[in-house]
Amino acid sequence: MALNGGPHFTFNQAVSFMVNCEDQAELDYFWEKLGEGGDVSKQQCGWVNDKFGLSWQVVPNGMMEMTGSSDRAAAKRAFAAMMEMKKIDIATLQKAFRGE
Repeated sequence: MALNGGPHFTFNQAVSFMVNCEDQAELDYFWEKLGEGGDVSKQQCGWVNDKFGLSWQVVPNGMMEMTGSSDRAAAKRAFAAMMEMKKIDIATLQKAFRGE
């Protein structure tokens, strides 16, 4: 649910919605559907912009655990890999986390 805040509270990119995905197929599906007609220049690190200007984070389950891991070296590798992506590639993210 979202509320219209009128002219005093306009929409901005401080708000995004998160879609947690089970696998690459589900991630690809939501990325494609949500991104249809959106601003491709705003695609980065799992964020996709829809045709209404809303930002969506389309991420795999487990990504927050990888990037926030107590194994700081593994977390840094996963975060660095994510920063190079537009749409998240789960296999690449997992390989970076494992140090492969």
